[in-house]
Amino acid sequence: MISEKLAEIQNSIPANVCLVAVSKTKPVADLLEAYEAGQRHFGENKVQEMSEKWELLPKDINWHLIGHLQTNKVKFIAPFVHLIHSVDSLKLLTEINKQAAKCQRVISVLLQFYIAKEETKFGLDYEEAIALLNSEEYKTFKNIQIVGVMGMASFTDDEETVRSEFSQLKELFSKLKVSFFKNDDFFREISMGMSGDYRLAIEEESTMVRVGSSIFGGR
Repeated sequence: MISEKLAEIQNSIPANVCLVAVSKTKPVADLLEAYEAGQRHFGENKVQEMSEKWELLPKDINWHLIGHLQTNKVKFIAPFVHLIHSVDSLKLLTEINKQAAKCQRVISVLLQFYIAKEETKFGLDYEEAIALLNSEEYKTFKNIQIVGVMGMASFTDDEETVRSEFSQLKELFSKLKVSFFKNDDFFREISMGMSGDYRLAIEEESTMVRVGSSIFGGR
């Protein structure tokens, strides 16, 4: 039962941690069951799938785009997306700002950092993030708000590796907070941790965990 699994996870995480139910590839009926059990944050990694589900589901759902986002797809989710986790370039940020302005919205985003050992993960490194935040272009943006950071740990059973990667993301967050967002209460999210490692992530001060298979079962 989805509702039972959901309750189990909700009870195992602190009240200050947001649980994003990763619903990619899952049918609308599954999302509705989670919704009826009180879940309001859902994560999708494909724009088209997220848009289709948004059409069909209650409008008080907070939709999180957690997958890699191409600039030409931003316009499809700009009217309704709650949080974009995967900003990894100034080019993408520019497009989000532009589309948000058209919708007369301010869209919240996270800067995605590359913390894993694998070569396949997207994300910025610290120098790239600094360059982005110092750019003249970024300073003109009125329709985005950077509210924190996101990262994905290596896909490994080695707990020490995963813990050190999460710790690295926490450190990046702290550095950015001090240098760029000192007086901004909104800059507070650290999105890290998935079904296999969310407990570790919470120990390393994650504020947002992205859990799919532990709620909805495997693919």
